[in-house]
Amino acid sequence: MGSVRWAFRYGSWTPTRSEWLYAARCIQREEKERIGKFVFARDAKSAMVGRLLLRKFVCERIAVPWSEIQLARSPRGKPYLVLPEATTTHTPPLSREAQRWSFNISHQGEYAVLAAEQGLQVGVDVMKTTMPGSSSVSEFFRIMTRQFTEYEWSVIQSSGSERQQLAAFYRHWALKESFIKAIGTGLGFNLQRAEFHLSPQPVTEEQGQHRTMMHLDEEEEDSWRFEESSLDADHHVAVALGLHSPPPAGQPRCPSPPPPTAFTHLTFGDLIAQATPLSEEDPAYWDGFQSKGEAPQRQSSRAPSE
Repeated sequence: MGSVRWAFRYGSWTPTRSEWLYAARCIQREEKERIGKFVFARDAKSAMVGRLLLRKFVCERIAVPWSEIQLARSPRGKPYLVLPEATTTHTPPLSREAQRWSFNISHQGEYAVLAAEQGLQVGVDVMKTTMPGSSSVSEFFRIMTRQFTEYEWSVIQSSGSERQQLAAFYRHWALKESFIKAIGTGLGFNLQRAEFHLSPQPVTEEQGQHRTMMHLDEEEEDSWRFEESSLDADHHVAVALGLHSPPPAGQPRCPSPPPPTAFTHLTFGDLIAQATPLSEEDPAYWDGFQSKGEAPQRQSSRAPSE
């Protein structure tokens, strides 16, 4: 099975006029218009990078020419590839192997990430460990009480300093969100149904881990596995990988997992290496980007994500 893990640090990306206008030419018109409506430059950058990550993946790994890629959104906002019609004269129907790819993206803090896998459901979530902006750590935890089980709170609040407790909080949060995004249930899912038992192995920039287990409705769930990685000292990524359907009776539900796939950090040049412009240059789009404000620091929420 194939695996892809990509990360792009959009927080430190200061696009030039030519970069921004070229990027806008390389995405679908409706996505360009949607990105243009963002109030804050950070949100526009994260959305633009997310679109480019998806198109790069579909072009390079599923072998659909850039100009033929059509991405759409599910009712819950999850992106998916519109499969080429069998009668298309430009793009042949996708092979069975190509159709086995699942993919998902996330953006938060300074990074946008993409995870993709052949033959498995996939969800990814990236979280930045930050201090609460308008409340104490204890008050922030009180507000978020219903999102975690008693066991998870005991782990979070016994993690050491406030900073270490916040890191444990966001680690749990990323795991839960990665699972929800993989199954596509969105805001209607009760987060306390999924309880995570963390691996004692540390997650570092040098080495991820895959020994964390999930209990779903108080039963250990062995048809899912979770990869955890650190992009830097502040950003934690969780990738949920699950079977599309239960295996036949008597067969193991989840084989011994391989080591986590490391995230590759991409440059803007990497994002557009295979890109083909889909429209003419629109100079006013740069003026619109320059007029956007700076975004305030956000805390975690249950807002829909891709």
